[in-house]
Formats: sequence, structure tokens, C-alpha cells
Amino acid sequence: MAYDYPDDLLKAQRDLHVVRADLAALFKALPYSVEPMEAWARPEGYWLSTSPAHPDSRGWTDSEQRQVAQLRERERELAPTIVTHGFWNEVAEPERPDARSGLRHAVLAAAAAPGSGEQEA
Repeated sequence: MAYDYPDDLLKAQRDLHVVRADLAALFKALPYSVEPMEAWARPEGYWLSTSPAHPDSRGWTDSEQRQVAQLRERERELAPTIVTHGFWNEVAEPERPDARSGLRHAVLAAAAAPGSGEQEA
């Protein structure tokens, strides 16, 4: 079933998608440790499939820590805005999970469409 999502709900979901993508990219680019840490190796015999050796970590700069904090705060603002939006009261309770999933898919599909300007924050 197709839903007629309000523009403010679509924008909030779009913004949340962008914030989460930005946060994931930032985490991928940052050192593994927030605090400076010397190189270390995990003892043999652990079941983890990740590398047993970790290089020195310079730690995160104050600027990087602020950037992560700002993105996390924005995520904490957007998530409840989406979950508590009045639109959900217009959807029959048994249909809400599908409608919520449909919102995420609608936003992702629009972002993936050629020529879409969905990268605004």
C-alpha cells in the first residue's frame, strides 16, 4: 500500500538518513580509539574475525569529538520526531510497521534516484 507521507515527515526521515550516513562515514575515517593509544595485538585463540593487530591511535581531536557529538545529538532529535509524528495516528495500527518501513524505503529510493538532490542536510 502506498502512503501519502507529509512533507515534514519525509524531510525528517531524509535528514535522519543523511545524519546516519555522515556519522558512519566519520566513524570509518576516525581512529579506532577516542583517546590516544599505543599499538596492541589481541592474543591468539580469539574467535573474532577482525584483525588481531591494531596500530597506534592518535585519538580523536576536540574538533572530531564535537563533530561526532553534534551528529549524535541531531540523530537524537530526529528519531523521536519521526516516531511520534501525528501522521502515524492516521494509519491503522496493524498497518503501522509497514507504513514506517515504507517511509524509510521511500526516502532511500528517492535518494538513489538519478538526479535527485536528496543530499541536503
